[in-house]
Amino acid sequence: LPAREHVASFVRCLRPRWLFAPYHEDAHPDHVAATQLVEAARFHSKLSKTAMPGPRHHPQRIYYYFCIHLRLAVQPSWIVDISEQWDRKLESIRAYESQFITGRDPGPPSLTDRFRDDAAYWGRLIDRQYGEPFATKEPLAMTSLRDLL
Repeated sequence: LPAREHVASFVRCLRPRWLFAPYHEDAHPDHVAATQLVEAARFHSKLSKTAMPGPRHHPQRIYYYFCIHLRLAVQPSWIVDISEQWDRKLESIRAYESQFITGRDPGPPSLTDRFRDDAAYWGRLIDRQYGEPFATKEPLAMTSLRDLL
């Protein structure tokens, strides 16, 4: 409960339109717990009878990203073309060497190879070099079929 209130306080003060969390089904229990915390904080941030700072706020959506521990055949809601950002994403991953590389890399293929292969797989599905999948539990609204492009 204290963690939920802490995160909800940030949501109320920062007033984000969207929240991002790990996909709600994952083999890593910390990822699942983080998602549950984000979902609970989103609800809690709209409550009026609370001592939390900031005005009530309820972000429009939670978007879920896919983590490396996922062992499911998932169908994302959409895939973003990250071809131009791939090198930068890889640079970011390497910045967390203690988390992804040193002493943990099962190799071959290395974890960075796996990240690249996954991004290439998602990219192929949208006819791009690299892609990043996302999901949502809630329907997305469109005002025109042009929104599909």
